[in-house]
Amino acid sequence: MARLLTPDDYGLIGMIAVFMGISYLFSNCGFGSALIRKSDMNDEDVSTAFFFNIIVASICYIILFFSAPAIAKFYDKPILIEIVRIQSLTIIIGAFGMVQGTLYRKRLDFKTPMKIGVISNVVSSIFGLVFAFKGFGVWSLVCLNIASSIVGTVLNWLYSPWRPQLVFSRSSIHYLFGYGSKLTASGLLDAIYSNIYPIVIGKFFSPASLGFYTKAQSFAKLPSQNVTNVIQAVTFPVLSTIQDDNQRLSDDYRRLLKMSAYIIFPLMIGLAAVASPFIRVLITDKWAQSIIYLQIICFSLMWYPIHAINLNLLQVKGRSDLFLRLEIIKKIVGVSIMFFTIPMGLIAMCVGNVITSVLCLFINTYYTGKLINVGYLRQMYDLLPILIMSLIMGTCVYFAITLFENQLLKLVVGIVVGIVVYFMLSFITSNSQLKELINIVKNRKWQ
Repeated sequence: MARLLTPDDYGLIGMIAVFMGISYLFSNCGFGSALIRKSDMNDEDVSTAFFFNIIVASICYIILFFSAPAIAKFYDKPILIEIVRIQSLTIIIGAFGMVQGTLYRKRLDFKTPMKIGVISNVVSSIFGLVFAFKGFGVWSLVCLNIASSIVGTVLNWLYSPWRPQLVFSRSSIHYLFGYGSKLTASGLLDAIYSNIYPIVIGKFFSPASLGFYTKAQSFAKLPSQNVTNVIQAVTFPVLSTIQDDNQRLSDDYRRLLKMSAYIIFPLMIGLAAVASPFIRVLITDKWAQSIIYLQIICFSLMWYPIHAINLNLLQVKGRSDLFLRLEIIKKIVGVSIMFFTIPMGLIAMCVGNVITSVLCLFINTYYTGKLINVGYLRQMYDLLPILIMSLIMGTCVYFAITLFENQLLKLVVGIVVGIVVYFMLSFITSNSQLKELINIVKNRKWQ
């Protein structure tokens, strides 16, 4: 689709990302994590969460519907009125399948969500491509999102045996909202902050610039956030079962950090090394301006799993209050750096994001050190060997692809060199994560 559409098309969708993100957050209200952590969860709790999600999602849609003209005026893009009103339908549609998704995670059933995700992505991509080939431009992306939401929700109902009961419990709301509200507040800060870059870029730069940035960001997020989300989905319910055993929790937590870094660090550094042939081969030279953004963003998002897992521990421990406190502090730091770099241009803003990510490591690890004695220094000691291996691998890839002219050949050579060098270094250093990863693949479980 990126070959058929323009950076402006993607920029228009990027402009409304913050509003959609906040609405999705409110429609969930943190109830998913609350249900997973609740050891005595019953059907009354689940049904209450289901109906509450739909009510809040409907309110969010109404607000967005009537706010659409103001959003369009802010960006001076009248087409955003209809885009907002149609795209925001996904909020209501998705609310009907949120609880089912939570129940899969609660039961440690990750195969079913994977099936649903693959099917909905394939079907929605077909719809999006048909619209793109027909010349519908930005509406191809809107169609893709609507189709994905519909198919995902329908499949959630087909695969899940659970059906809501006509109950709405005050006691359930009291617990769910008491735990979830702080996570929602934290998520609200994160949603606003995560999308403040698109807001600022869309306001002070061109839609094309925002399109280049969002495309680079989406590629960087693919390995970083998606792999992290899978790891969190698996480990949060598991770690919740040992939340009161600090020694075991500390040991498993450190293993989880190292395993996450062992997977994510080389992926992100390798992607930065092959960014140029990757962009040129995949979505053509018209997106070449995204290359430098992708390279810088990779060094920011490579730390995403470390941030996320540190915050995950606070949820496991039920300390959503500390979770919120850390989010407030980090966002103040991040926004300050962002406003400082705006006059310097978009590349400087991306570099500022890397600096923010590194600084926030100190902040995120503070309470981890207090709760289970796995603070910043211990985490960096565990992760340093993996970081060094990844940097060596990335350097080898970067110089290896300079020996070739053909972009496709550069990409293939870069991938092969990266894999060979990284696993050679792992064998030479007798890296324990490689052995553990092989064990997980063979036995299909975390022991």
